[in-house]
Amino acid sequence: MGKLHIKKGDIVIVNAGVNKGQEGKVLEVFPAKNRAIVEGVNMVSKHTKPNAESPQGGIVKKEAPIHISNLNVKDPSTGKPTRIGRKLNDDGKLVRIAKKSGEEIK
Repeated sequence: MGKLHIKKGDIVIVNAGVNKGQEGKVLEVFPAKNRAIVEGVNMVSKHTKPNAESPQGGIVKKEAPIHISNLNVKDPSTGKPTRIGRKLNDDGKLVRIAKKSGEEIK
């Protein structure tokens, strides 16, 4: 289980599959499964029984995890998908940079 190129809070673009071209914010990352949940992407319908939270029950739309290999981080300057590199900044701290523009990813 290596280090992933995606963190919680990143803005990512889907580069493959049914949701190709969609973008959203990473809500949760599952490193053991190499998957992430992205806001508004890979929506599934979940049928729920009536309970205390939802007395009505019914069909609930929610995000399902998507494989990390199908995601690219959005470049902060160009807004296009980019790969990630790591570089030491002026303070001697290791930061993530966008390979396309060389800009730091916050």
